[in-house]
Amino acid sequence: MSSLVVIGGTAGIGRAIAQRAAGRGDEVVVTGRDPDRTKAIAEEIAADVPGSARGIALDISDPTTIGAALADVDHVDHLVVAAIERDQNTATNYDVARAIRLVTLKLVGYTEVIHTLLPRIAKSGSIVLFGGLAKDRPYPGSTTVSTVNGGVTGLVHTLAVELAPIRVNAVHPGIIADTPFWEGKPLDHVVNRTPIGRTATTDEVVGATEFLLFNGGVNGVHLAVDGGWMLT
Repeated sequence: MSSLVVIGGTAGIGRAIAQRAAGRGDEVVVTGRDPDRTKAIAEEIAADVPGSARGIALDISDPTTIGAALADVDHVDHLVVAAIERDQNTATNYDVARAIRLVTLKLVGYTEVIHTLLPRIAKSGSIVLFGGLAKDRPYPGSTTVSTVNGGVTGLVHTLAVELAPIRVNAVHPGIIADTPFWEGKPLDHVVNRTPIGRTATTDEVVGATEFLLFNGGVNGVHLAVDGGWMLT
């Protein structure tokens, strides 16, 4: 049995990662911003295996609160930092407050989570950070999103060296049609240019994350899960 912490584990891909881990008997901690919702979702995750999951309220866009929020997490085998926010911010109409929040969440918040938990992460453990393919294929309004996802690349490279032998990798999902954000949106233009003829799925991103967590020979890797979309 392993211990897994999923930062941003109350919805979408983060929740699916936590659900699968709890199902195989791991001890799981999930975080989310809203205390009541986080507690309720942790209970749902643990429904089949009572006590396998618990929730902690945490907003990593305020890094000064991270240490106290995670103080009672006493041991970590594997850490997934999947917390994200959507942002539509252009250089023409630049919202400084929104940009600062997202940069803080994704770069400072991610790093502070690792700093806080590092003394409790097993030397044989692993960390997976979530980036995204906007770093390689920007779109109008992705000014901040593309920048911070590119920053995740730098984080992985430096942390894989600094934290050795703890392994650090990143997963970069493309458009995942069965996630809450994309579900129901017209995506034919994406599917038509994706070699596998569909978008990747949540289950496939979970599998990619587990590969990065558990394969001891993989370190400092950036794994795109997009069905080959970036090739076209």
